[in-house]
Amino acid sequence: MERAKILVVDDESRMRKLVKDFLTREGYIVLEAGDGMEAMDLFYEDKDIALIILDVMMPKMDGWQVCCEVRETSKVPIIMLTARSEERDELQGFELGVDEYISKPFSPKILVARVNAILRRTLGAVGNDSLEAGGIAIDKSAHIVKIDGTPVELSYKEFELLTYFIENQGIALSREKILNNVWNYDYFGDARTIDTHVKKLRSKLGDKGEYIKTIWGMGYKFEVQSAEK
Repeated sequence: MERAKILVVDDESRMRKLVKDFLTREGYIVLEAGDGMEAMDLFYEDKDIALIILDVMMPKMDGWQVCCEVRETSKVPIIMLTARSEERDELQGFELGVDEYISKPFSPKILVARVNAILRRTLGAVGNDSLEAGGIAIDKSAHIVKIDGTPVELSYKEFELLTYFIENQGIALSREKILNNVWNYDYFGDARTIDTHVKKLRSKLGDKGEYIKTIWGMGYKFEVQSAEK
């Protein structure tokens, strides 16, 4: 993997150093910011930032504000760090376009695994892989989704989830299997994060959202034929 550039934003210098040390060992280039305003200055100055690791509680400009401003112009993956683990905070993060959500304290190795998984997908795409099902067209290399020819804006994780569903049409997928394949690491959190992403994805797909069937007590299945009956 090429030496991707990662922006680590946290007002605790000890936390920044911990994250930077682990990421540097993996071969990443790490930029640091101690508050939201400094983070935005770096973000606008450096167009090669491949991922942002962002703390929520910070002086001057908090993580939510940073996320909102970044999302106005960029789809760069964002991993949000927080000392709080309330469900409403997680849901707010996903609503703002956060790709991953990690509660402190966390394992640096797990954080690195999540970073690797995201960048392997965003930076490792080769060629012009495309998928099509029921009027939904996906260009995997360009990260573009179109519904009946009209582009649809999806977050990074929503894009990966839709791609996985279409690649496994007609197959009942458990939440555990979805986590292992879309999140690409051993996930020990609440599987309801999948339900949150599916709900948002269905909404963005409009009528095509009916293709994603709920398998009660198990997970989901993407099936075009049954949706068109």
